[in-house]
Amino acid sequence: MDQDAKLGVTGSVTQADLAPLRQSARLGEFAVVYRIERLHQGGGYGDQGKHPLAWAVAVYVDNQLCRVFNARGAGREWNSIDRLCSWLREQGFWYWWTRNDLEPVGSGLADPEDMPDTPSPAIIDPPFSPF
Repeated sequence: MDQDAKLGVTGSVTQADLAPLRQSARLGEFAVVYRIERLHQGGGYGDQGKHPLAWAVAVYVDNQLCRVFNARGAGREWNSIDRLCSWLREQGFWYWWTRNDLEPVGSGLADPEDMPDTPSPAIIDPPFSPF
């Protein structure tokens, strides 16, 4: 399924549009970073069999979710979320939501030797304070 449609992306902006939109107070405060099926090769990750997914960014413009595109009209893609974090900071975003609907969750299993021998402590409710 197309992730843009699933998230409700209704438009597009380019990186060059971000600063003027921010200055005119039309750009939302946070971005949405989400996982997509990679369409472009590049960045040293040309083997799509090994690296089939990438990260995309959508921003709110006039309360409408718009995906960030490059100057050539294709959706921007990042293979490294670390580089994407740096890019977001450069664009003036202090925080963003991250969403990954394409990779399974809960598959990290601990090895038996990594498990602690002692049982975890019981959860105790904090004492009630009327103040």
